Amino acid sequence: MRQTSTIVFCAVDTIVPVRGKTSPGFEEFGARLDHVGLPIVWVTARSRLQMDEPRRQFGHQHPFIGEDGCGVYLPEDYFHLRPAKTVRMGRFTCIPLAEAQPAASEALELLSEETGISTVPLRSLAPRELEQNTGLPARDAELARQRDFDDLFFFAGAAEADVQRFVAEAARRKIALRQHGVLWSLAVGADLGQCIRELSKLYDRALRSHPTVLGIATAAEADGFLSACDRGLILAKPFECDSLSAANRASKTKVLPLNSPDLWDMVFASVTSRS
Repeated sequence: MRQTSTIVFCAVDTIVPVRGKTSPGFEEFGARLDHVGLPIVWVTARSRLQMDEPRRQFGHQHPFIGEDGCGVYLPEDYFHLRPAKTVRMGRFTCIPLAEAQPAASEALELLSEETGISTVPLRSLAPRELEQNTGLPARDAELARQRDFDDLFFFAGAAEADVQRFVAEAARRKIALRQHGVLWSLAVGADLGQCIRELSKLYDRALRSHPTVLGIATAAEADGFLSACDRGLILAKPFECDSLSAANRASKTKVLPLNSPDLWDMVFASVTSRS
């Protein structure tokens, strides 16, 4: 590992979608960061197994944070020191923040039973039902439901008031819920901000320095993310730019237009800038 001035944490689910085109210029952006010795940590709601293909495709060799802040995944021998409280997950050393399965599955079943609100976990679906409810091809759908920590589910005909009651009760029990379209994830103990802080401390120890922690996320992904970073970049849709710029004028967060053809040149310039 090379000495570095900045650790980049980047939310990739919008930029590198499961289906559809990657944001133009993102691959080159990653290569430029590697060239100047700046590590980029991917942040995703996807599972460890789902990340194998995109990481291989983009040559990503740095850690990533998976399942909405459930754990930090470290590639083999990435750090010369071994962090405390790690578990082995496939080819990775994992720093777990959430409780491993079946904790989430059990919590979802209990919460659904005690609130009287019906939920359908993806793990319960037959292959054809899984494809229909995720909108993914069979292999991708199967990878999506194989989780280390969280449990993916959807509500079965629940009214909006019932959904809000379910969310409120989960919060009261300190259970993490995240919505992704019609699907939701539930985890026991997930904390994205703490994942960022834990990994940042590990970089500090390994490098014997204190690099700047810079976060990159769309407006929808920024919640609970950029507050854990020293500096932030929000990639905003055109109608969001003015309001987000005004709201972040006094902070160290900069807003960039997501649809700009020069987006990743602007991101790179901001990442490598001292201010």
